[in-house]
Amino acid sequence: MKNLGDFNIDDYNEQSQMINKRREMVEKLKLHGILRSNSVYQAMLTIPRHWFVPKKMQKSAYQDSPLPIGNNQTISAPHMHAMMCEYLEIQPGMKILEIGTGSGYHTALLSFLVTERGKVYTIERIKNLTDRAESIFSRLNLTNIYIKVDDGTQGWLENSPFDRILVTAAGPNIPQVLIDQLSPSHGKICIPVGDRYGNQELIVGEKRGEKFYTRKKCYVRFVPLIGKFGFS
Repeated sequence: MKNLGDFNIDDYNEQSQMINKRREMVEKLKLHGILRSNSVYQAMLTIPRHWFVPKKMQKSAYQDSPLPIGNNQTISAPHMHAMMCEYLEIQPGMKILEIGTGSGYHTALLSFLVTERGKVYTIERIKNLTDRAESIFSRLNLTNIYIKVDDGTQGWLENSPFDRILVTAAGPNIPQVLIDQLSPSHGKICIPVGDRYGNQELIVGEKRGEKFYTRKKCYVRFVPLIGKFGFS
């Protein structure tokens, strides 16, 4: 196994304790009505969240709270991962763009949801985060993920249009360039929008032909979206 520093996963073996904690987490999310679909339930039951957090945080991996992953970034709380997946209504075979790979946990969930028939393109601006994530994707044998270090606010034009776009950081608005890269046939985007450090709302947008519709879902708190069409 590769040495990932604080993220060394040599001893992150799947033990019954972690499996039980993961099952308790998803059952609670289901009980509270956050997990609604069997596909998202199975994804969160399958993907080992503790592999994607620093070793010192491993015991807290299945608590419903965000955790720091270094570089002033966080892994979102499990309920937020579940909500965003549910809002996007992801189906096998879809092509998805993720802005903000971060820990890679949500990327892995997306990979599971689209199955081997689909593709996940993910962009991260911090290289050592992509290095860590790629190593874990390899260990999980997730072969439908394509990752690059770049300004995610500009999307990934050469691979567009996308059936779904997920943005894991909060921008001042929905970048038009991302709307342009959505499929015109009911393409959806899920993105936090608002102030740099607060007063943010989770928005789901849907493209129908040349028209674009948005719905506000809930108040959230995400790290800022940095880039040409985000915050400076």
